Amino acid sequence: MNPREDRLDLLLADADERRPVLDEGLPDDTAQRAPRPRKARDANHWRRTDADRNDLIVQRWAVIAPEGREGDRMLEAIQPLVALREAEQGSPARVYRVPHGMDARRSADFRRDIYWSEEVAEEDRPLYLMMLGDLHHTSVELQHALANDALAGRVHFADGAGETDLAGYAAYAEKVVRYAQRGTPEASPELLFYAAPDGSAATVAGKLRLVGPSLATSMEAHARGKLPAAAVREISAGSVDDLLAGGGGARPSVLLSVSHGLGAPRRGWRREEDAWRRQGALVIAHDEILDAERLRGQAFLPGGMWFYLACLGAGTPAESVYHAWLSQLAQEDRYGGSLRAVLHSLPAPGQRPFVAALPQAALANPAGPLAVIGHVDLAWTYGFSGTKSLSESKKSRIYRPLEVLVRGSRAGIALEALMEFYRGANDELAQSYQREADARAAGRADPTDRADRAHLWMLRNDLRGYVLLGDPAARLPLQQLALRAEAPAPAPAPTEVGCTRPDAPAGGAAPGAPAREAAVLAMIRGDEAPRAIAARARVSLEALWSWVDAYRAGGRERLGR
Repeated sequence: MNPREDRLDLLLADADERRPVLDEGLPDDTAQRAPRPRKARDANHWRRTDADRNDLIVQRWAVIAPEGREGDRMLEAIQPLVALREAEQGSPARVYRVPHGMDARRSADFRRDIYWSEEVAEEDRPLYLMMLGDLHHTSVELQHALANDALAGRVHFADGAGETDLAGYAAYAEKVVRYAQRGTPEASPELLFYAAPDGSAATVAGKLRLVGPSLATSMEAHARGKLPAAAVREISAGSVDDLLAGGGGARPSVLLSVSHGLGAPRRGWRREEDAWRRQGALVIAHDEILDAERLRGQAFLPGGMWFYLACLGAGTPAESVYHAWLSQLAQEDRYGGSLRAVLHSLPAPGQRPFVAALPQAALANPAGPLAVIGHVDLAWTYGFSGTKSLSESKKSRIYRPLEVLVRGSRAGIALEALMEFYRGANDELAQSYQREADARAAGRADPTDRADRAHLWMLRNDLRGYVLLGDPAARLPLQQLALRAEAPAPAPAPTEVGCTRPDAPAGGAAPGAPAREAAVLAMIRGDEAPRAIAARARVSLEALWSWVDAYRAGGRERLGR
């Protein structure tokens, strides 16, 4: 089926027939009846823009965990990862504890009063935030709010009954530490592309407007030596086995996949547990579905990164941003039963939001990826289509994060590349409403184009739905990025207020300024593990980090004091 320029295509398939729920799409003018966003503008307070955002010494890393004993156990399970990041940044990891189920207002309060607290020194405010827990523990509203100011990611692992699986947390932490310390023999990754060959309008649009153009661009850049990838290729897979084989190579890879995500049966899930286990799974064909159960124990993107584009691929929110609009269209009864089927995949009032099981299984898998970018809501083809003409390719919105990952940057930076496009659409939408308000106040005719506003509304919400699952500081385990350390150095206990590092040598006379500078430059270049540098300089690791701070603050003169 060919995608039509004037239709809104949705990447959702029902669990009965595994066919697209909105196979014919929706007329594009239906978006003109969408409600105004609750918040028209999100602030973005970037800090330290003159510094390398990959540098944890400068940018810092922290954890957000739910309050209570369950949050305590999550923190305990990932302690090896916390220790790794503390060793990388040279200071204890700040830990924020938050109440369950924070709504948008409380999330905004947290961002303003806690994250941006005036009591926290700017150099101690973490850019990388790793959230722990399901969406009812640490809410997706909080993740969205913090994504405007920080690089936020999330991990959660649950068993079939929806209970927290601490073994999954521990397995993920062990995997990230293992790859960070040992790396791989590879100096460059593969870049992979896949579009499910089901022939539906939405996946054909994904092939024509995103996968095809991105593949052509990356192959051209690779041929000119402008893309540091070992290879660029498209996976041709009509079955789960073929897809697993295509992404099962030992070399770290970055994969973009476009498919329908599995939605509810036409009459809805019989039990919440069924939704927790299957919703958001990757639909290849009627009888070919890559779900969590099928992925367990299978090597797939080991040490890699996965951009998984599908409805509900990362999770299902407590409330979809599209719910009110789709409910209104469904009541008009102009589109058959398709819209009601879409609504069945969205949570009913009081139902628990959740992280999808497929990325959980991928991240817990020792031979799986380190991070997944996916959608926590319905995913449309708007994210890679034009706003004036839906047939126009805007693949750069999705391609840019892939390029960031291939170049070895951390996963949070890749999502931020996508969020820049979201903020641009958000600003344009806010300006449209402001022009309307200004004209009304001045008694002038409304100058805004409602069709343009509808397209911006769809684009804004489609881009906003993407989130990062995994540690936002994770990066491809390429040879030149590995820490090459046996184990991270012990660090002080995590704290919410930080601590001062002592500046006492480990023993003997304090090294002179030249020796200090040599050690600091070795740290900055990443020549070897911090402990080895500290041992050679005959000082404590804490003293070594204090030298690094002094050098960054005042250069050689400050270091010599």
